[in-house]
Amino acid sequence: MQGLLPLIGVLVLLGIVAFLVKVVLPSLGKGQVVLPYQKEPVLFTPAERSFLAVLEPALGDQFRVLGKVRLADVIRVKSGLSGSERQQAFNRIQSKHLDFVVCDPNDLSVQFVVELDDSSHQQARRQARDEFLNKALAAAGVPVFHFPVKRSYSVQDIRGAIFEQADSEQKT
Repeated sequence: MQGLLPLIGVLVLLGIVAFLVKVVLPSLGKGQVVLPYQKEPVLFTPAERSFLAVLEPALGDQFRVLGKVRLADVIRVKSGLSGSERQQAFNRIQSKHLDFVVCDPNDLSVQFVVELDDSSHQQARRQARDEFLNKALAAAGVPVFHFPVKRSYSVQDIRGAIFEQADSEQKT
């Protein structure tokens, strides 16, 4: 009987440990959220990096270039809409991103947007997105410049395209 008592004690202890492992410990972790994320290796595609390397010098110190900005951070839905209209309008802009947003370096007010158009812009779905983007930015008074992806870019060509168009728009 004396040899049986320690065995019963060990079995009871194992039972308690099994209960804790199976019931108590899993419930402790239920408040924790699984975060299945990893760092993106780079922010820009090679084409975007190449273009940015020419865009920044083309604009000089007059502007500051920000990349991969959410459209909803550049334009907002006008007031005066019903709740459902407002939500629908916001839903159309919330998940879209702009390639480059060009700001005043002093106050970071948005001056214009630059989109880099690769071969995906030939697809009907992408063209519809670009058309919506152009119209939404125009409605908000934000100019947008589109540049096709090329092997190389010229600072003068980019500067000319942006400043010549901006000058002609100011004259009209």
